[in-house]
Amino acid sequence: MAIDPVCKMKVDPEKAAVKAEYQGQTYYFCAPGCKVAFEKKPKKYLEEADEGEGHHHHGR
Repeated sequence: MAIDPVCKMKVDPEKAAVKAEYQGQTYYFCAPGCKVAFEKKPKKYLEEADEGEGHHHHGR
């Protein structure tokens, strides 16, 4: 299962409504609206995902 980086829903890559490529990585989305939001501000959603998964950012 993949995780939609915008709404955090679990998404089956085989059944995902839409997908997008960003920096060589494929991201899967539950709906076109999430893809649009991601494409406008991908770094925002990827930073939120990192923080939510317990990654530590040194110097913050």
